[in-house]
Amino acid sequence: MERRGTITAGMRQAGEQLRNLFRVAHLDPLHAASLVRVSTATGGDDPSNRVLAAKERLWRAICAVGGLASPGGACLWHVIGLEQTLKEWALTTGSSRGRPVAQETASGILVGALGVLETHFGVRIE
Repeated sequence: MERRGTITAGMRQAGEQLRNLFRVAHLDPLHAASLVRVSTATGGDDPSNRVLAAKERLWRAICAVGGLASPGGACLWHVIGLEQTLKEWALTTGSSRGRPVAQETASGILVGALGVLETHFGVRIE
């Protein structure tokens, strides 16, 4: 979307930041456990505190765009967080009333939500 000029570099960065929070919070779809574990015996952050902090930041970001029940929050959760395609989200979960959303509408919802997210995270690209 950034290459096509639909979103700015800051919006893309905000989306990446949200996706990283999703991963740290362990909210991605289920995958096999990593065989490489980072030891906390070396004085690193407690993993449970990192996960809780990521969940809190993620929740605040979703609330900033209207919450999970809002089109923007639902779109970010499913498209950025769960990595559904925009088309898939539009056809399956795009509407809280159970009706599909047009792809152009879904694209507009994502662009608007990323704009709010960019402001929420205070992303500055220079």
